[in-house]
Amino acid sequence: MLENSETTTKNVIMDSVMATTASKQVYAYISKDREVCGGKACIEGTRIRVMDVVCLLEEGYSPERMLDAFATPLTLSQVHAALTYYYDHKDEIEASFAQDERVVAEYDRKRAEYLSRRR
Repeated sequence: MLENSETTTKNVIMDSVMATTASKQVYAYISKDREVCGGKACIEGTRIRVMDVVCLLEEGYSPERMLDAFATPLTLSQVHAALTYYYDHKDEIEASFAQDERVVAEYDRKRAEYLSRRR
């Protein structure tokens, strides 16, 4: 059976829309906004970065224990979403940790330099 050109055109458009949207992943409870925490991945509606949740994980916190670790109470779904985002974007989150370490090192260097001139 032959399809008419209108149906074929609709199928091509649908296929291209599905192909372009299939590559973008949306994470429930996770947002990235330049105005919030410099655009780093955060739990939506909070200033709690995925990095902050990862720090707790590295300190041995269980997801259940993380629920009350922040001033803003979280749900288990939010914590798991942050961990899922981390595991799917490890390079991004590790680069953020490295960037933060460089900023702290630069601050410490400038502070030590300033204090040494005051003596």
